[in-house]
Amino acid sequence: MEDRDFVHESLDFQSQPSDGSANAASGMAVHDDCKLKFLELKAKRTYRFIVFKIEEKQKQVIVEKLGEPTQSYEDFTASLPDNECRYAVYDYDFITEENVQKSKIIFIAWSPDTSRVRSKMIYASSKDRFKRELDGIQVELQATDPTEMGLDVFRSRSN
Repeated sequence: MEDRDFVHESLDFQSQPSDGSANAASGMAVHDDCKLKFLELKAKRTYRFIVFKIEEKQKQVIVEKLGEPTQSYEDFTASLPDNECRYAVYDYDFITEENVQKSKIIFIAWSPDTSRVRSKMIYASSKDRFKRELDGIQVELQATDPTEMGLDVFRSRSN
C-alpha cells in the first residue's frame, strides 16, 4: 500500500540549476525559479502569490502557479488543490490600527486531510529546508483546510 511507504530517503535541499540538471549530491532540490520568483514577489511585488509543488519523480520543488498583483485572496485559495499538498507564499496587504498601510509575506504549508499520507510526509519533512531558501518570510501557517488560512487568520498573525 503506497500510503504505508515511509520516506527514508534524504530530503536535503540543494539549488537546482535552471537547465534542470541535478546536483551531484542526492536529495530534494529547489529549482532556481522558486527563489527568483520569490525575490520578485518580495522586492518588486510582481506577484500576489506563488504556489510551489514538489515533483516527486524529479525530487525537486518547482513553481506551479504565479498570481498576478491584481488577483484576489479567493483566486489564491482556488489555486490550491483540494486533495494535494502544496507550499505557497502570499503577499498580504493590510492597514494597521494606526491607519498605516503594511504588507507581510505569509508562508503556507497546505496539507489537506484528504491528501496522501506519503505526500503529507514528504511536504512536512521538506518544509523547513525549503523555507530557508526563501529569505524574507514573516509569518508561517500550517493549514489542513481553508478556515486555517482565512483572511481573519492572516490579519491576526500579521499584527
